[in-house]
Amino acid sequence: MRLTAFTDYGLRVLMRLAGAPDRLFTTDKLAEEFGISRNHLAKVVQDLARAGFIRTQRGAGGGFMLAVAPGSISLGDVVRQLEQRQSLVECFRSDGGACSLTPRCRLKSRLVAAQEAFLTELDRTSLAECVYVPGSATLSTSAIESSPVRAARSASAQTAKYRGRTRGRAL
Repeated sequence: MRLTAFTDYGLRVLMRLAGAPDRLFTTDKLAEEFGISRNHLAKVVQDLARAGFIRTQRGAGGGFMLAVAPGSISLGDVVRQLEQRQSLVECFRSDGGACSLTPRCRLKSRLVAAQEAFLTELDRTSLAECVYVPGSATLSTSAIESSPVRAARSASAQTAKYRGRTRGRAL
């Protein structure tokens, strides 16, 4: 199975948003971060918003963020949404394609089963299991409970507290 770049970008966006659930992101910021076309990413974001995975906020200071908890989004649902206009093979198209073997084809049912197995496997994984936090060595699920913004604020508070105790002392 091969996913389109559109779906790949959609999954990346959701993984990134899940890593900072309290933060609004802009298309420009993520396009630069991912090194991809801003216009293409804008279409991905529109599709994710239409599907209810993210919510958008217009105007100055606007952007987009997750609309639901990462644990309630299955990768299978995301792939189904973003790949709905794509067909695994020509005969899967809504118009049936132009395959002359269709009336007697024994491959189609096996491909349908393979595609369903692929999606069923993705259904077993939630977005929460694939959270992406830039700069981390691995994907992290801890970001769902504590966003990087909260962690940074907490770390700053701890650092300030520590500095306050050591000021004026010789180390």
